[in-house]
Amino acid sequence: MTTEISKENLREKLYRIIFGTDTPAGKRFDLILIVAILLSVTAVILDSIEAWQLRYAMHLFYIEWFFTLLFTLEFIARIYCSPNPKAYITSFYGIVDLLAILPTYISLFVPSASLLLVIRLLRVMRIFRVLKLLQYSGEANALLRSLLMARRKIFIFLFFVLILVTIFGSLMYIIEGPIYGFTSIPRSIYWAIVTVTTVGYGDITPHTIFGQAIAALAMLTGYAIIAVPTGIISAELISEMQRERTVIRCSNCERFGHEADAEYCRFCGTELKYQRSNPIVDPASNSTSDNKAL
Repeated sequence: MTTEISKENLREKLYRIIFGTDTPAGKRFDLILIVAILLSVTAVILDSIEAWQLRYAMHLFYIEWFFTLLFTLEFIARIYCSPNPKAYITSFYGIVDLLAILPTYISLFVPSASLLLVIRLLRVMRIFRVLKLLQYSGEANALLRSLLMARRKIFIFLFFVLILVTIFGSLMYIIEGPIYGFTSIPRSIYWAIVTVTTVGYGDITPHTIFGQAIAALAMLTGYAIIAVPTGIISAELISEMQRERTVIRCSNCERFGHEADAEYCRFCGTELKYQRSNPIVDPASNSTSDNKAL
């Protein structure tokens, strides 16, 4: 009985340190992990430089395994103390945490002599550890939720753009033809995408009057639609910020509209310290604003 109670206390303490942000230990844990992530990503970048790789190969190898073991222990600890381990493992941050350690272990079973490209891919995949930094920023979580809420509108917008570039590409294939570089409809669609996005590589250019007219129309269309996804995401982000501001209510004037990190009421000046203490919840959910998302 005593052993079970001690295990529960250990899990609760680990949960508060790993998933919580309202304790000094939790803040120190976050700071250490952020520094470790930045150092590990720096090591991966240096490993891609030939001079560094030849001179400090063993040092970089030991550094990589040190961070891999560190992140492995963190991943195991998160699974151990999470109220819902399955929800954490299948969540966005759970997958990111797994990808942060998986390539190093896979490289043990891949022969470097015959599959150098795979080894290089595994090394570069370790750069995705930088995504682990997102879970330590409330603003990043708000942005991710805004993108999730706007996913249908963004999909419809991208589908509409795909239709437009297909039409423009097909017209250019008919008007310009292979003689001017538009050798196929897919290559013409590539030109349309480059033109609509206002990149304009210049590797394929229209030469006829009708082709240049279509190109001008495509460029004007690109400028016209470039603000659409920005407006969609901005609207969802504003809605998300408004939802966050309705979480904290002042006990004195009973009004909402406070920032997540506000310490005093913006209307009457009452301290919000005790109104901001929310219970710990499952890390797979976002029902409270004071806990880190995963």
